[in-house]
Amino acid sequence: MVSVKTNFLVMSGITLIIGFMIAIQFQTLKEPIERDTRDTWELRQDLLHEKEIELQLLSEIRANNTKLNEYESKTEDSKESILQETLNELKVEAGLTEETGEGLVLSIEPVNEEILLGEQIGYVTAELLQRLMNELYLYGAKEVAVNNNRYINTSVIREINNVLKMDGIAINELPLEVKVLAKDKDSAEKLYNHMKVSKSADEFFLSNLRLIVHEPNENTTIPRFTNTINTKYLSPVNGEEGGGL
Repeated sequence: MVSVKTNFLVMSGITLIIGFMIAIQFQTLKEPIERDTRDTWELRQDLLHEKEIELQLLSEIRANNTKLNEYESKTEDSKESILQETLNELKVEAGLTEETGEGLVLSIEPVNEEILLGEQIGYVTAELLQRLMNELYLYGAKEVAVNNNRYINTSVIREINNVLKMDGIAINELPLEVKVLAKDKDSAEKLYNHMKVSKSADEFFLSNLRLIVHEPNENTTIPRFTNTINTKYLSPVNGEEGGGL
């Protein structure tokens, strides 16, 4: 026969679980502390950007499936040619090749007027630069370089001993030059128009810095990535796992 003490423990456990579930539901229904302050136009722009990313990913999936079919149907010599072509494409995507095309240049300089009023000279923080990079890619940037140092997917921007570094290279001296390569002429023009009224410009100004956006240029050159890409966590895939040729 179950004792009174056992019944009490069971009831206490059930009550505790129910209370915990109610607390979770209450927390879920609470209004979030940070509200989404974007207006309808900004939401539509962000939605359009996400749809563009979706279409790009679908296009890449189709292209990769086409390559896999080519691998399966071609002879050994043809397979080697396709592999070399794929390798060249991967080098471009990894930022290991120099690229020239439609783009623009941004300059980050101190606000001289504030210096004359006794304010401290502004300096670029890792947070400010990372926000700028995110905004550039959000609105159409294809490739970016900071002071002729290529920014890639694995690049790290951080401050070490009060020195701003990107991939271990110091980039703290002003003026700072940011080169941006766009997909095409229209994309470069849209990016230019957006950056002229961007929130990043206001954030830099609050830090006694001026973000200058120069006119688009059809001969914008982005250098190749010269550092070593970290492959510490990469390993070869067995034929059975990845589908060998």
